[in-house]
Amino acid sequence: MKRRDFLQVSALGGAVALTGLPGCVPPAKDEQADAPPAVPPFELEEKTIAELQEGMTSGAYTARRLAERYLERIEAVDRGGPGVNAIIEVNPDALAIAEALDRERAEGRVRGPLHGIPVVLKDNIDTADRMHTTAGSLALAGSIPSQDAFVAQRLREAGAVILAKANLSEWANFRSTRSSSGWSGRGGQTRNPYILDRNPCGSSSGSAAAVSANLCAVAVGTETDGSVVCPSSACGVVGIKPTLGLVSRSGIIPIAHSQDTAGPMARTVTDAALLLGVLAGVDPRDPATEGSQAHPDYTRFLDPDGLRGARIGVARTFFGFHDRVDALMEEALAVMRDAGAELIDEVSLPPRREYGQAEYEVLLYEFKNDLNAYLAALPPGDGPRTLDDLIAFNEAHAEEELKYFGQEIFLAAREKGPLTDQAYLDARALCLQKTREEGIDRAFREHNLDALVAPTGGPAWPIDLINGDHFGGGSSSPAAVSGYPNVTVPAGYVFGLPVGISFFGTAYSEPTLLRLAYAFEQATRVRQAPTFLPTLPMT
Repeated sequence: MKRRDFLQVSALGGAVALTGLPGCVPPAKDEQADAPPAVPPFELEEKTIAELQEGMTSGAYTARRLAERYLERIEAVDRGGPGVNAIIEVNPDALAIAEALDRERAEGRVRGPLHGIPVVLKDNIDTADRMHTTAGSLALAGSIPSQDAFVAQRLREAGAVILAKANLSEWANFRSTRSSSGWSGRGGQTRNPYILDRNPCGSSSGSAAAVSANLCAVAVGTETDGSVVCPSSACGVVGIKPTLGLVSRSGIIPIAHSQDTAGPMARTVTDAALLLGVLAGVDPRDPATEGSQAHPDYTRFLDPDGLRGARIGVARTFFGFHDRVDALMEEALAVMRDAGAELIDEVSLPPRREYGQAEYEVLLYEFKNDLNAYLAALPPGDGPRTLDDLIAFNEAHAEEELKYFGQEIFLAAREKGPLTDQAYLDARALCLQKTREEGIDRAFREHNLDALVAPTGGPAWPIDLINGDHFGGGSSSPAAVSGYPNVTVPAGYVFGLPVGISFFGTAYSEPTLLRLAYAFEQATRVRQAPTFLPTLPMT
């Protein structure tokens, strides 16, 4: 399909996706308004990777049958029924790929734990197939990269079925200061599967919502600051933001090389750990991975008694933004204490206000540099090649791209100079000082910690395309800015909306964090499948 034809189709699709969204069209008023929509039973609901593999081993399932069932689920729940709108595009070759993997299994070749498992990728991860990679923007409509991102390549080699691409906050939520997380010009607005008029958080909103709504087994998101852990928390799933350099960034549409990383999103810690083992590894295309301390199997670190004897610091810097979230955190801390962990209370970290502006400055500089490099490397065609081209495209297609919010961040990034500017160097140095030297590293050294814990975020806010997001609070920045790992696990619910707890630590401490997160998960078993309520019941 030519890019111009694709643009017309995508623009129509985006318009349809927004129909009936709260804030666009008044909701119908009847006695059934608060009742969840009819959703057909799903035989794979909440199935783990191990259960799906057991089914394929026994002959109860085939990889093709799994792919078919998840595609049917996408039609019933994502495009129809509740209309979660997490999927931006399905893979037209998914069933053929699954059949080929079934033949391999029949011949006695099983590549590993992901053989035949349907996976969804965020739509900023390159796939050199018949799907497009657009970051949700109509400016890249029809763009097909010349080669897979390293993480997509690793998934194919592991035998995963790349089932679909997930919607996202356009340009990974780095276009406007007043954006609605989960909205893209190409895909429309993704909804939170627990309460549909609530935001799924961003920018890996579609990946989190797809996993939570059982549209796939697992998914891959990306994060610069909060974009894996926030949607995972808001949608009631497990998310891993790895150490910078553990997972390659090559072939992923960038924001900033000093913070960007892909990461697993799953319904259980075990499945997230399995996926991390496939994604992690050394990639010649990404120098940051040269020192990667990757493990092929992170599940070997999982221990239901893993909290016993652990020294965990409570980062109360990130408490206090919501009383009910605080209450959930106190319950979570009590679980850890009962499981044998030693809690070191009120471990202080520098508040984000001490480095938040410096982080933004770094992101602006790196976004211009990194995105221009990505666009310039795309195959020849009529698509954009620079940030200036994107700005011009959005202005020319304002009715589709700028109808709810603008591109202030694009305009600010355009004014930045090269990465040799002293302003950039000073900002980056301050970020590392506050989040590493005076932050996580200092806290671990002074208190001899295994991990820090804090609320990942608050309950999801109402979708608001007029005013944009209403973040209540969160704890993603120290790990994001320092480049250190962060694992979020469901901790409870506030008015039926999920809230997660984050375990974060020093570089390459994923084995320890996963051990602690798994033990907490096994002690609490909080996750409940969403019921797709249209709105928060007021009675």
